[in-house]
Amino acid sequence: MQVLQVQLAVQADPAEVGRARRWVRSRLQGQGVEPDEQLAETIVLVVSELVTNAVVHTGCPAVLRLSMPVCCPGVDGMEASRVVTVRVEVADASRTAPAPRHAAGDATNGRGLELVEMLCDRWGWYPDGSGKRVWCEIGPAPAAGHAAEQAPAVGVYAR
Repeated sequence: MQVLQVQLAVQADPAEVGRARRWVRSRLQGQGVEPDEQLAETIVLVVSELVTNAVVHTGCPAVLRLSMPVCCPGVDGMEASRVVTVRVEVADASRTAPAPRHAAGDATNGRGLELVEMLCDRWGWYPDGSGKRVWCEIGPAPAAGHAAEQAPAVGVYAR
């Protein structure tokens, strides 16, 4: 199976979060996932939270990466199975481990990683160069041996 990997450099500006959302929608649509589908909405929300965390908490640029199976025609022109698992990664310049918080009921922030935890099949982080990489997977859980190949596990959280 071929995997499409695309990435976007994100500047240290909260306005970049909107650009990242538009970019993700465009890439998903290019793989046959319509913008109003549940999968697309979930991925866009998760990207929004992870990019916001990287930009707001580090004040430095970040890199957003999407990895997904390439959609291709099936036998006799029938459509092959759709995008199954999408991996989102955000690399930033901070080595500080991400830690989900439990925001008070009237708080206006502090729920980002809780949302990621609820919406993703798995998520985690690992040191990457002088910073870290936060990743998540949305879709069916990968086979047991396959998960370890995809992400060095410093912090791995499964639903």
